[in-house]
Amino acid sequence: MLNALALLYHTHHSRHAEDLPLWLELAACQGDPILELGCGTGRVLLPLAQSGRRIVGLDLNAAMLAYLKNSLQPAAASRVSLLQADMVKFNLALRFALVIIPCNTFSMLSAAQRRSALGCILQHLQPGGLLAISLPNPAFLQNLPRRSRAEVEEHFPHPLDGEPVQVSSAWERSARHLTLTWHYDHLLPDGRVQRLSMQARHELASLEIYQEELQAAGLRFSAAFGDYDQSPLSPTSPLLILLANRP
Repeated sequence: MLNALALLYHTHHSRHAEDLPLWLELAACQGDPILELGCGTGRVLLPLAQSGRRIVGLDLNAAMLAYLKNSLQPAAASRVSLLQADMVKFNLALRFALVIIPCNTFSMLSAAQRRSALGCILQHLQPGGLLAISLPNPAFLQNLPRRSRAEVEEHFPHPLDGEPVQVSSAWERSARHLTLTWHYDHLLPDGRVQRLSMQARHELASLEIYQEELQAAGLRFSAAFGDYDQSPLSPTSPLLILLANRP
């Protein structure tokens, strides 16, 4: 049986595909093989595999990986390898032309965890290989109010019974972290509400800290953008896209 939270998570986030052109463009430029760290339910991995790329997906969450494995089409399955492991400490017998960390995953690591992850990434990148990371822009998050009320963002039909699922979110911000809470409320015909929730805590490290960490790991920082369209980074940019190469 599929995990209920993984099912709702995938259905919700698959409605948002604005980042996919960036990952597909980077894959076309860099070539195979590709490693996605924190692949989750495959929102990014599946389109890359369907485009013909050979890709390894790594995630610590067994339920997310089980959902992804169940979603693989036979034509793409031969190009995909899945591994349950921690992106902070992994060892694969393969080097990659491209390593990607989409979906704001990297900012959920502590400084020590990021250093460990970058060390592993360096070991698994081919010479000239590219690391690409998407994060929420810490400068933007630091200017948000200290907390927000839970607000309804959208609705979508439940993939199993078609009944509405109401998505709401709220955040709390400290000097160093922003914690985002998602609620998925399954609205049943008899008036009952089945709620599933998940949290993500983002560390508010600055661009300069990320640059220093990349360089300390032996990677060459190459670019920072403010959105998936590779627009210039500013304090009001919603995202921080980092690119770095193995020399």
